[in-house]
Amino acid sequence: MMIVDFLVSRQPMLKKKLRIVKISTTPQDYVKKALKSSIFFGVIFFIFTFFLTNKNGSSIFIPIVVGFIAILFFYSLNIRKIDVMIRKKAREIDRGVLFAGRFLLVKLNSGDPLINAIEESSKSYGAASEYFSEIIRELELGTPIEKALEKATEYCPSHNLKKILFQITNALKIGIDVSNYLDATLDEIADQQLVEIMKYGKKLSSLTMFYMLVAIIAPSLGMTLFVVIASLISINLDLLAFSFIVLALIFIQFIFITLFKSARPIMEV
Repeated sequence: MMIVDFLVSRQPMLKKKLRIVKISTTPQDYVKKALKSSIFFGVIFFIFTFFLTNKNGSSIFIPIVVGFIAILFFYSLNIRKIDVMIRKKAREIDRGVLFAGRFLLVKLNSGDPLINAIEESSKSYGAASEYFSEIIRELELGTPIEKALEKATEYCPSHNLKKILFQITNALKIGIDVSNYLDATLDEIADQQLVEIMKYGKKLSSLTMFYMLVAIIAPSLGMTLFVVIASLISINLDLLAFSFIVLALIFIQFIFITLFKSARPIMEV
């Protein structure tokens, strides 16, 4: 389809992104599937809007516009979903990348060859181990270790793991001790994580203060004043009104829980 080919040409990084998230399909098939899904939702929105506007005798132009906007929205959502998956995968790797690097360094310092150390790391804990497993798989297929490391670096979503693999590859090409390069890189990653922890402490104090004001003090005082004023001007507060207020408070709590989770540093201690 010409439309699919055009949409694929507008996403030049789609093939690499699919490889990073390990989706075994071609960009054309993925775009075709995303397009079919977005058209399906667009038709649903068109039909729903048509029945709503048809009662008032409105023009069919409004349902068409709504359906077209729905198609664009859901198509963009399906395409951007890959970026979300990449960020999620990177967070999983970064959570334990320092431990994986330290494990590899310990194996190298104990006298194990690099290939054996990578093989042992592929059996260790954390999401980074699967990338070491891919390196071992490439080596078993006859790929030189430098090429295997470069391929793993290219398709790795984690910046920190990319840095570790890149430094190992450079050390091999130069012909120097890998452990020295790796040790310096791990120290740099540890320093970055320490800075993130310090930033998190400052951010947490401000978020906590904002949470106390918006989610605890303001609703408590606001509800008290609202009930008093409502009783003075004879406003009837039924169950529906209180249910709406409770849902609003739950929504506010959910927003703050999400903020606290997103502010937390991506690491394991």
